Amino acid sequence: MKFTGNRKLFLKTAILFLIAVFSYTLLLFCPLPVWIAVLLCLLFGLNLAAIGFNIMHDGAHGSYSPKRWVNDLMAYSLNLMGGSSYLWKQKHNVNHHSFTNIDGHDDDIDIQPWIRTSTNQPLNWYHRYQHIYWAVLYSLTYLTWVFNKDFGKYFSGKIASTRFKKMNTREHLIFWASKIIYLFIFLIFPIIKLGLLKTIIGFLLASFICGWAISIIFQMAHLVEDSSFPLPEANTQKMEEDWTVHQLESTANFSTRSKIISWFSGGLNFQIEHHLFPRISHVHYPAISKLVKETCLQYNVRYMEYPTFMSALRSHVAYLKTVGSPLPQ
Repeated sequence: MKFTGNRKLFLKTAILFLIAVFSYTLLLFCPLPVWIAVLLCLLFGLNLAAIGFNIMHDGAHGSYSPKRWVNDLMAYSLNLMGGSSYLWKQKHNVNHHSFTNIDGHDDDIDIQPWIRTSTNQPLNWYHRYQHIYWAVLYSLTYLTWVFNKDFGKYFSGKIASTRFKKMNTREHLIFWASKIIYLFIFLIFPIIKLGLLKTIIGFLLASFICGWAISIIFQMAHLVEDSSFPLPEANTQKMEEDWTVHQLESTANFSTRSKIISWFSGGLNFQIEHHLFPRISHVHYPAISKLVKETCLQYNVRYMEYPTFMSALRSHVAYLKTVGSPLPQ
């Protein structure tokens, strides 16, 4: 049995790309009422996030197709959205999946200085308000990713505290070509067609909703009240826990019964199954989750799951409040 993508994933891919092309074309070439243009910008931003969750993510993990070139092609959808699939694979596949919730190694929880994600990080006075201002900061995720963090990783050669494999000439060219093409598609050409003000407003609307969606889906899978944030032994720099147990202790599922959430998030609401089996396409997670639950029950290992999207979001906000508050004297 193949555990890569199937017809459902291929159909979803076609739908998401068609929505992207359709909304982009309407915005640039059709005179629209302001309220419709605003809605289309928001739809375009959400659709970008969905492409990342469903197409890029499976492609980058090699789970979209049995054929490597297809996986690489799907992963490069991130480059069309202004990112770098090369850096993503290093940051996500290597660092995040190997060192989940380990401060200094997992770049996904390194969103300092404004958000403190674990008690192992420095505490500043403004962190006591992070459970309030998180929504604004999360909306900036996509913009900072494309215009700041990618370049920081590129020039430093590091992700968190670890160095990644150096790019070859081909990857250097792809990195810079992707950024230039992105600027042309998302900013330069729209400015030519629509003018500066309309372009900037539309671009920011799409970017804010995309960044917010990306942050929420990923953060609710790891930054919740019951997640653990262990550190390696000081002398050996090794983790005490078994890798599988560590993944279960630091990862949570949410809203797994919602077909809408599952469809939009690319199965990332089945985050436990994704972390245990990252080379399996998300379309198989619902079936696999039943076996994982049974195994966890058999071996008395915790299986974290929030029944709804809102229950996971409340837990995430509560966690931000707890970790951002100073300890009582």
